[in-house]
Amino acid sequence: MARRVGQLEATLRQVELARDTNAKMLDRIVAELEVERARSRDLLLNILPQSIIDRLNGGERLIADRHDDVAVVFSDFVGFTEITAGLPVATVVASLNDMFSVFDAACSEFGVEKIKTIGDAFMAAAGLPGAGTTPGPSSGSIGGHVHAALDLALAMLAVVEAAGPPWRVRVGVHNGPVVAGVIGTSKFVYDLWGDAVNVASRLEASSEPGRIQVSASIVAAAGAEFQFEPRGMVDLKGKGSMPTCFLVGRTPTG
Repeated sequence: MARRVGQLEATLRQVELARDTNAKMLDRIVAELEVERARSRDLLLNILPQSIIDRLNGGERLIADRHDDVAVVFSDFVGFTEITAGLPVATVVASLNDMFSVFDAACSEFGVEKIKTIGDAFMAAAGLPGAGTTPGPSSGSIGGHVHAALDLALAMLAVVEAAGPPWRVRVGVHNGPVVAGVIGTSKFVYDLWGDAVNVASRLEASSEPGRIQVSASIVAAAGAEFQFEPRGMVDLKGKGSMPTCFLVGRTPTG
């Protein structure tokens, strides 16, 4: 009997040891799973806004929304082809990564939604739901969506100027109606379409190196908090001639 009890006690200790081992293994698996979930969420947030992720998780598959007033920011590096020909690939990629990373941080700071990068081009939009800004100018650097877009443009210009030669950038900003939506099934892409996007792109393309060109509607919406330099009538490809200004900076206070 004593021997039988001893065997049972030994078996119980083995069971308890196995249980403890399995519990530790389960805890480790759960912890690793949470890390992977967080990594997946971060990757998704690099592609889609949180509000869109929530809607996709809720079962929506066809997402297309019209927004009446969104400020679109476009930037592009001047002479990028020549830069890539004259610098090592690793240097070009590292420089782009450094500058785009600061662009991303500025988007977060000012409540602007980064839409995409295409090569050396960067596109962002202020005034989309859930992006941290609301339509209409207001006081404060992260207030109205037009102010946020202009603050972002100034921050982007400062980043590139700090990087120095050979890096120079052109920026264009325009506001108006857009359609925002998700296309694709296995590889989702969140993008904007509409006249505001097209005009912002043309403003960037016709701007001067190291300058931010904006439309008359942006100047009107910005109010007195920003300073502009009139440029006159500029011919925008596919859009005709329209008045534009260069953004100089924020109006000094005090």
